[in-house]
Amino acid sequence: MISELTTGQRQAALIFLAVFAIGGLFLAAFGRADPIAGHGWLVLVFALLSLFGVLTRYYDPEPAADRSGEYYDTPVKVGIILAMIWAVIGMFVGDWVAWLLVNPNLTFVDEAWASFGRLRPVHTTGVIFGFGGNALIATSFYVVQRTCRTRLAGHLSPLFVLWGYNLFCLLAVTGYLWGINQSKEYAEPEWYADLWLVIVWVAYLVLYLRTLARRKEPHIYVANWYYLAFILVVAVLHIVNGLALPLSWASAKSYSLFSGVQDAMTQWWYGHNAVAFFLTSGFLGMMYYYLPKRAERPIFSYRLSIISFWGITFFYMWAGSHHLHYTALPHWVQTLGMTFSVMLLVPSWASAGNALLTLNGAWHRVRDDATLRFMFVAAVFYGLSTFEGSFMAIRSVNALSHYTDWTVGHVHAGALGWVAMITFGAIYASVPWLWKQKTMWSPRLVEVHFWLALAGTLIYVFAMWNSGIIQGLMWRTYNESGTLAYSFVDSLEAMHPYYIARAVGGLFFLIGALVGCYNIWMTIRAGRAASVLEGDVPEPAPRPALEAGR
Repeated sequence: MISELTTGQRQAALIFLAVFAIGGLFLAAFGRADPIAGHGWLVLVFALLSLFGVLTRYYDPEPAADRSGEYYDTPVKVGIILAMIWAVIGMFVGDWVAWLLVNPNLTFVDEAWASFGRLRPVHTTGVIFGFGGNALIATSFYVVQRTCRTRLAGHLSPLFVLWGYNLFCLLAVTGYLWGINQSKEYAEPEWYADLWLVIVWVAYLVLYLRTLARRKEPHIYVANWYYLAFILVVAVLHIVNGLALPLSWASAKSYSLFSGVQDAMTQWWYGHNAVAFFLTSGFLGMMYYYLPKRAERPIFSYRLSIISFWGITFFYMWAGSHHLHYTALPHWVQTLGMTFSVMLLVPSWASAGNALLTLNGAWHRVRDDATLRFMFVAAVFYGLSTFEGSFMAIRSVNALSHYTDWTVGHVHAGALGWVAMITFGAIYASVPWLWKQKTMWSPRLVEVHFWLALAGTLIYVFAMWNSGIIQGLMWRTYNESGTLAYSFVDSLEAMHPYYIARAVGGLFFLIGALVGCYNIWMTIRAGRAASVLEGDVPEPAPRPALEAGR
């Protein structure tokens, strides 16, 4: 990475890292006994290691002057590797907490950090932001260069975005283990981590816009629309939901500017739109590039992809209040969220259908190519989970599903079946291209990973669907005297076999991710050992993929 920077850029990196190290030292010194001091030391160590890395390669020969004629893929490669590392970490912790619900004694250690309440956000952050976020950053860098036929607009800024984002993830997960938590779903990191993410994310947005502005292709391909919506809206969501007043500059504790029902509404406006623009829009951008590319087929309807984009972008913004049915939130706001959630089915199925119809005439490729099969299954699960989400947002249905494992099953149908599947497909497609290999090191291991992931997803989701519906029905069953027929403990006993099934399904998915990591690592080793097959230079974008509107 450092050898690709000029001397001036290396000097700028050293200056920034020195200032960053001083900031970490400030937090460590003034935090004293507060948990923020631990994060100060973490930042300091991170900065010093980065400084050492730059200094060791400082006198390397400068890159060629004509490098602007080549794609800048180093951040893409690093992002893919980091995504898979976070996948293993997040999925391991997730399966651990699943087994904790089977047997609470599986903490192994009698320490606070090993409790369910601290491990669970490590799982969600590791998988959503660590795995998903790194995959989105890496693939967005890859896609924007190819579809715009230009190099990334910067050399330091992509590295800053990538490593700065991973520092945020590291601050988040270590903070949870230390008890630093805002207690907001998907927004648990405290104020200083939030501020750091704002800086990183603004740099990401500026970098993406600059790259689009210097494009050689006059048309902005639809995948970039989805990626840009993901970057822009997530920034807005994060800033508004993260508004808080710290106890002091040397304290990790802060207090939200919102309270009561306003805080709940703001949180679920953020929470559901994080699903919309982080876990949906960004990955739709991934799908709209990699699926047609892998299938060697143009998008079935380019115009439909644009219509779907505007429908998702508008409708999703109003849907968050369906999380607050039967609460103190005004009834009309609940109804508004329910209405827009049902309307979301139209643009969501438009994208799912567009993906499946793109494969029409290429089903033999789906049969023979496990990488494309990952993408196909992802499109199917996207359609299923969006239908289920709209259905569950209806107030009468929500009365049965809310607070039950049905919601957990719905979330993981989207997270495992849609997000993880399309990500694995995109990574398996990208790795041979990036490391100049014709295929993955072992196509058979890609097959193994696919079936492990699919089996794990189906076991997990069906277990939670059954568990959730049984829960909801038991909680609504009354005896002849008008009292509850079942206690809460009765419902827990009924859930136990399904919890075992959930943990087994998660274990299958984790083993699949480990298989994928091994296969990717061996492909990278083969790519490093082999001679470069062809130069990676900007070429005209594939016209069929850009103009195939119907």
